Amino acid sequence: MAKISWRVWLLIVALALSLLAIKPSFETGVIIKSVEPNSTAFEAGLRAGQIVKAVDGEKIESIEDYSLALEEFPTNEKVKLTIQTKEQAHILFTNKTPEVTIGKIPSTRIRFGLDLEGGSRALVQPEEKVSASDINDLIAVTTERLNIYGLTDIVIRPVSDLAGNNYMLVEIAGATPSELEELIAKQGKFEAKIGNETVFVGGKKDIASVCRNDASCSGIESCFPVQGGEACRFRFVIYLSEEAAERHATITSELGVNITEQGRYLDEKLDLYLDDKLVDSLFISEDLRGRVTTQIQIQGSGSGTGREQALDNAQAEMQKLQTVLITGSLPYKLKIVKLDTISPLLGERFLYFIFLAGLSAILAVALIVLIRYRKIKSSLALLFTSFSEVLIILGIASLIGWNLDLPSIAGILAVIGTGVDQQIVILDESRTRQLSIKERLKRALFIVVSAYFTSLVSLLPLYWAGAGLLKGFAVTTIIGITSAVLVTRPAFADIIRKIEE
Repeated sequence: MAKISWRVWLLIVALALSLLAIKPSFETGVIIKSVEPNSTAFEAGLRAGQIVKAVDGEKIESIEDYSLALEEFPTNEKVKLTIQTKEQAHILFTNKTPEVTIGKIPSTRIRFGLDLEGGSRALVQPEEKVSASDINDLIAVTTERLNIYGLTDIVIRPVSDLAGNNYMLVEIAGATPSELEELIAKQGKFEAKIGNETVFVGGKKDIASVCRNDASCSGIESCFPVQGGEACRFRFVIYLSEEAAERHATITSELGVNITEQGRYLDEKLDLYLDDKLVDSLFISEDLRGRVTTQIQIQGSGSGTGREQALDNAQAEMQKLQTVLITGSLPYKLKIVKLDTISPLLGERFLYFIFLAGLSAILAVALIVLIRYRKIKSSLALLFTSFSEVLIILGIASLIGWNLDLPSIAGILAVIGTGVDQQIVILDESRTRQLSIKERLKRALFIVVSAYFTSLVSLLPLYWAGAGLLKGFAVTTIIGITSAVLVTRPAFADIIRKIEE
């Protein structure tokens, strides 16, 4: 029995790790994509990412099952509704359909862009010249504001063109171009109220600074058991302007005190609103009543079914509040440079035909190799290597959370094409009889490595060209050719050496 070389073992390990990263799933049910804040469903503990298994005892395996289970709503009177998720049962008393958005459970961790899933995409530019750091601040505010509207599958990232202009690319699944344009066009408004009185607004006018990334004034305080899991409490300090501090003292001086298990707090909360929608309600410590203080400690909590999930949720809630308090409304007036809509049907057809085209091309090349070299083992090795490269690309994309869009798919096809070319080079060199098989394959791999560096240099400018809209092509192609030159090409050469020997 022939000994397997370490290069082939490396390929096998890479394929195994890629499968783990892709993580095929056979989970049944439907996944919650968003929950309306302050709704009955939200108060009952339903959150985005949970998997619904049953509704009032009826098993849920598809979106159709979920719709049929709730077809009796709305009702004249409030009724008890039990929604069983993967973790626990959530009981609602309601007379209307739960305000949640549900979707299919992803079969893998591979994420597709809106080109393939459907939605809208906008390339947005501030009306004034801004730096890359300014764009990041703009993205933080925009992300928070769009999340308040209950939208899911939001991708917002900074892009730039070769001229040095900075943009914000906004992609939202399930939104029409007109809805996306309306959401982005509004600059936004942040207010903090006690009762009906405004205490301060977001941004530099009333917020001097917010403590972040400093354990002395920001962080997770403690975790404790709650019904259905655990919760973790966070706290951070904000610094108000003098005017906002005096306004806070005047309003709180007339409030009473409530005694709770967590401590003594004023009988009104500090309500945070974004675009007139309630973001969160925060307790006000008793010792702040009537005091002119520029330093206020904000507290809150995040919960989960376990300690790790509770910590993650608490950290996410703290960062969300910090972002809102720091930036408030959008800092710049925006203009939409480009607005696109993508049909999900186009994406499904595209994937189907691309799969057929790619499979047909690889099989055709394998058939030609069989006819040319008259060795079925060489053809099978070419097929195995080509499929391995695609699997490794998908595995790395899943691991880094890269969304595969149309340019990304084109990059995968380009990798397959260059891969076949280079494998033909290796096959041809292996049949040259003037040198030893080892020397012949070494010469072939030198050609492969030289071609790799040429391709890499040509792809780097494309990474930034077109305001980043071609970034997907560059990323997947670079991933593919790099994994090929490090893993699959050497393994293919070793396989061919064994066949020729």
